[in-house]
Amino acid sequence: MSDALHATARELVGPGKGILAADESTGTIGKRFDTIDVENTEPNRRAYRQMLFTTPGFGDHLSGVILYDETIRQSADDGRSFVDVLTAAGSIPGIKVDTGAKPLAFFPGEFVTEGLDGLRERMAEYRELGARFAKWRAPMAVGGDLPTDFAILANMHAMARYAALCQEAGVVPIVEPEILMDGDHDIAACEAATGRTLAVLFEQLAAHRVDLAGTLLKVNMIVPGKGNAVQDEDRAIAEATIRVLTTQVPPEVPGVVFLSGGMTDAQATGRLNEMNRLGGVPWELSYSYGRALQAPSLQAWRGDPANVEAGQRALAHRARMNGLARSGEYEAAMESAA
Repeated sequence: MSDALHATARELVGPGKGILAADESTGTIGKRFDTIDVENTEPNRRAYRQMLFTTPGFGDHLSGVILYDETIRQSADDGRSFVDVLTAAGSIPGIKVDTGAKPLAFFPGEFVTEGLDGLRERMAEYRELGARFAKWRAPMAVGGDLPTDFAILANMHAMARYAALCQEAGVVPIVEPEILMDGDHDIAACEAATGRTLAVLFEQLAAHRVDLAGTLLKVNMIVPGKGNAVQDEDRAIAEATIRVLTTQVPPEVPGVVFLSGGMTDAQATGRLNEMNRLGGVPWELSYSYGRALQAPSLQAWRGDPANVEAGQRALAHRARMNGLARSGEYEAAMESAA
């Protein structure tokens, strides 16, 4: 079983490839649809995901896709399940298994991610449906004395329990602690909070006997809060991110896949590119982007069947740009040349 987990984890961070996060909850995708005046219905959600997943050359730069519970059970117009569509495209199906972050009692401004109840049984079902990897996210706020040591411990303990249950089911866990960009904190505060969180995460993964070679880390880049007057350059962000990863992430982890929350499409690509230009790290540095891969496609599609090809071209372009960033070969001029 471990060999299969190791192989899947390595495949997900293969050269020139990264992961599409398409695991938006029904509420979250509703907010996305609001921006294009599309009603948030099951047929529209299915049509949108079908547009994405049937993009020609989908698997060229997208090694895997994180699905939502509804989506992993859906099928394309031709009757094939989305799992089969993705597999045929050379992309690995995955699944979001946490049930969201809820307020942490007696800790104002902090959250704890829920979803452990019944997870063993759900993992077995998702594995039967075709999921080969999973994701669990724990958002952490920064500001004042946040995140507190207890909030970090509560979330990282739960995340390690999730990871162990994944591996027991033969599924690769992606562990995703996210230091949020909300607030006016500086880049040093983000680096300190991320470092503290990662230290506890890997302590907990070791305590739960999780096999790191069959695990991927999804994490934020080290960036200042959106409200901070100083917005650091891409090189400084890349250097700070590499610094904290080098300090806290064991070399046994095959890859780090970054999230794009709060960044523009080009920022997410350019900063990943800078990190891969710096190089010299033991892990693959890749991407697991949601909005930064999907936003141009969503705007091009706008719910109109006549725009499916335009939406697919937009996704293919963003995937190709991020694929180039995987080896430090991306140039901003490539955006306008497309």
